[in-house]
Amino acid sequence: MNPIEEQWENIKDIIREENELPNIAYKVWIKPLRFYKCEDLDLTIMVPKGNRGILEYCKISQYDVLFEDALFKLTNKHYKVSFIDEENTPESIEDETVSSNIYSSNEADNPNEVYTGSSSNLNPKYRFENYVTDPRNSMTMSACLRVAEAPGQDFSYNPLFIYGGSGLGKTHLMNAIGHYIIDNSNLKVLYVTSEQFTNEVIESIRLGQSGSSSAMTRLRDKYRNIDVLLIDDIQFLIGKPSTQEEFFNTFNALLNSGKSIVITSDKHPKLMKELDERYRSRFNQGLVVDVQPPNYETRMAIIKKYAETMNVNVSYDIIDYIAKNIQSNVREIEGAFNLIYARMKMNESESITLETAREILKDTISPDRPSIVTPSIILEAVSKYYNVTSSDITSKKRNAEIVLPRQIFMYLCRNMTDTTLQGIATLLDKKDHSTVLHGCKKIEDEIKINQELRETIDLIKSNIIAS
Repeated sequence: MNPIEEQWENIKDIIREENELPNIAYKVWIKPLRFYKCEDLDLTIMVPKGNRGILEYCKISQYDVLFEDALFKLTNKHYKVSFIDEENTPESIEDETVSSNIYSSNEADNPNEVYTGSSSNLNPKYRFENYVTDPRNSMTMSACLRVAEAPGQDFSYNPLFIYGGSGLGKTHLMNAIGHYIIDNSNLKVLYVTSEQFTNEVIESIRLGQSGSSSAMTRLRDKYRNIDVLLIDDIQFLIGKPSTQEEFFNTFNALLNSGKSIVITSDKHPKLMKELDERYRSRFNQGLVVDVQPPNYETRMAIIKKYAETMNVNVSYDIIDYIAKNIQSNVREIEGAFNLIYARMKMNESESITLETAREILKDTISPDRPSIVTPSIILEAVSKYYNVTSSDITSKKRNAEIVLPRQIFMYLCRNMTDTTLQGIATLLDKKDHSTVLHGCKKIEDEIKINQELRETIDLIKSNIIAS
């Protein structure tokens, strides 16, 4: 056995202790990693099948550096660490070649079958382990991990308000928080949509009017005797005054008791103009984070993850075709994949080529379908917010009222589109991308210390997503 393999568990323990990793980060991202091979000073770490989300997160979070530091501490040698997906190992590829090239009727074991806490209403499919993290959503993922690890203990995270467009994974993250808490504590967790909550309030009011004096009491007992409340799509409470009042009474009761609340919405609280200001301010008192549409690499990873889960082999060109043409949200990507999967299941002997896939997806993907976010959409949103013209932003003007919008445009293009730095530079008539890199870095540094700028950018992003 290789000496590094012999010390494998010890190495992971060093990483946890030296970096003071929270238990959840260790259990979800580090513990599943396996030793694969070590040649000279090159160590390859394997991510088990069905855990592509872990692979992406390790790359985003630069966990290779953590392992390199731990190895140096243990051996006093400088190792180079890389990660490999088990499905890409020669052994796995050989196994797959022996099996059907397109579809295996023996469906993969579902890692989510074991499910406890049924009264919590959680979806058994949605866990941290199978969430593919986009680099643009790393802060949001970190916030969710923090809440899951220590619910109600950090006032600055309570409530956690997650917003973003439909189908981007807000519900997945919310359920993942709930599952982790249930699996690692005795706390009572309840997931509910605002529509379900509204229906319960209406029914309690109806029963009260029919003479049942205990109906509303039972409702309040249900929601106020829990430790963690997860409420999805809060925007649907708008225009329902009785439901709003009941929810915020519950909201305040839970917060005042040190309980944890996680909320999702399709927009930033500041954009929920129809909602009473006192409610909006309560949402803002904790942490507000957004979920961005996945970039190309993440979309590719998501589709591969679906293929792993369903135990099918889908060719690279089909995955690439879906990833390049569906940029709006994860739900649409899943819908497109399901169409391909259904065709495979109906005719196992058929070879699904790219042309076949194009035909299957002709009603889902059209040649003139626009991307959800483009530089031109961002340019329009930034210029509208700052009341300057688009041509001003793309000009060579250097006055203060133009420089900031221009830098925000650079920053948003880099974080919300697949446009390269050089591509952004070309849009701004710059010879090279160094100016763009500087502008993005300036905004990144500033939003860490400037809350007003951070909120401004959040509002512009919300306007872009809603457009």
